[in-house]
Amino acid sequence: MKILEKLSNQAKPRCVPPLDPEFVPAVLWHRAFQSWAHQLAGPCVEFALVRPDSTCFRHSMRILPLREEYRAANLRALERTLKFLLWMKGASRIFMAGAGDLVAELARVYSPNGARAFDNDLIGRRVFLEDLFFGSCTPSELPPPNEPVMTLGRHFDGCRIGFDLGGSDRKCAAVVDGEVVHSEEVPWDPYFQSDPTYHIEGIRDSLRRAAAHLPRVDAIGGSAAGIYIGNEPRVASLFRGVSPEDFAKEIRPMFHRLQAEWGGVPFVVANDGEVTALAGSIALRENAVLGISMGTSVAAGWCDADGHITTWLNELAFVPIDYREGAPADEWSGDLGCSVQYLSQQGVARLAARAGIDFEPSVPAAERLARVQQLLKSDDPRAKRVFETVGCCFGYALARFADFYPVRNVLVLGRVTSGEGGTLILAEAQRVLRTEFPELAERLKLVVPDETTRRHGQAIAAASLPELPRKT
Repeated sequence: MKILEKLSNQAKPRCVPPLDPEFVPAVLWHRAFQSWAHQLAGPCVEFALVRPDSTCFRHSMRILPLREEYRAANLRALERTLKFLLWMKGASRIFMAGAGDLVAELARVYSPNGARAFDNDLIGRRVFLEDLFFGSCTPSELPPPNEPVMTLGRHFDGCRIGFDLGGSDRKCAAVVDGEVVHSEEVPWDPYFQSDPTYHIEGIRDSLRRAAAHLPRVDAIGGSAAGIYIGNEPRVASLFRGVSPEDFAKEIRPMFHRLQAEWGGVPFVVANDGEVTALAGSIALRENAVLGISMGTSVAAGWCDADGHITTWLNELAFVPIDYREGAPADEWSGDLGCSVQYLSQQGVARLAARAGIDFEPSVPAAERLARVQQLLKSDDPRAKRVFETVGCCFGYALARFADFYPVRNVLVLGRVTSGEGGTLILAEAQRVLRTEFPELAERLKLVVPDETTRRHGQAIAAASLPELPRKT
């Protein structure tokens, strides 16, 4: 039996997802791999993931001995781990020590013509404005860790504006010393607007409306879906209709220009997942919070043990959680076994078909989710199996996330977790944790935000992002 088959057999879950019985949890596969690597005294591989600004993230793992019989297993373990790190931390230059010629193989996989060309284009070119680079070196030659300390969030002094840009509305609030004095939602339709003026004027309008309820504006903070580096949108679905030329010319510098229009007051924009995690941390009065929203995709945010959000990407939709051969393919990246195909409305639509719930091809995923949720209210056993499967996969995904995040609290939200389906998802995830990972189950708290946090928490957290200059 080949080594990859042996590893998959050792990774069979004790809790089998009803509609995905072939599921091979990434967390169990890696535990089996690490067990073999330690038994065989394999080498330790060290990663350094570096950004153009010299931010450097480090990671290490043991692999099997560098022999041809173990090559396929080592390559799979390293590539899947690197995939997770790239979408969790974010970097464009990857240096590795201890992996031998596997580094060159990974460079081919992540090249513009390789299997991970999508990752090279999106993380490399679009986020960090350069192709992914791979380098092999000795441990002493690896760049040292360098993670800048951020002080974003938990600044409640003064008169502030907080905004959140969603796909169907713009939320904006006026906040005075941490208290919301005005908030509103303004409908808009940004996704397929090709004129960047539509987006810019819409945000201007929300800021002006909030400012009308304040005696002055000391700071502005915002959240939006997408990847933001230095207050610049690098990849954001909200602006998908804008041409690449207009995106570079008008959208990327948009928030810098808006800041200038408001007299240069502190102005910070962050990913909405990060702000959600921060809002949950504030409401729970707990740190080490991983926020996970199961909706159109899988949005995530991380609030660290010190209560701050980080510069990490936390784009967990693209991280692999299923290592089976022929796992479902992500419609965007083409990669197999990524969490978006299990923990989102896309996942629900896929599983509904497996459960025998038929839809016309033209029915969008959001409507399919709504129909499955309606069937659940009618005690349809097919719908129950759908949400039990999501919950089971979520439990194993959480254990894999915990391999990388020192998480203590998981904030669970998103339309997939609404109603009775959400109750089933959480119950099944907790069953998986108790059965397979009892120590993790003891320290991990799964929390659903209350209505107050949903309505005002995001605005307060966004408004709290900028720090005011200290008075001299």
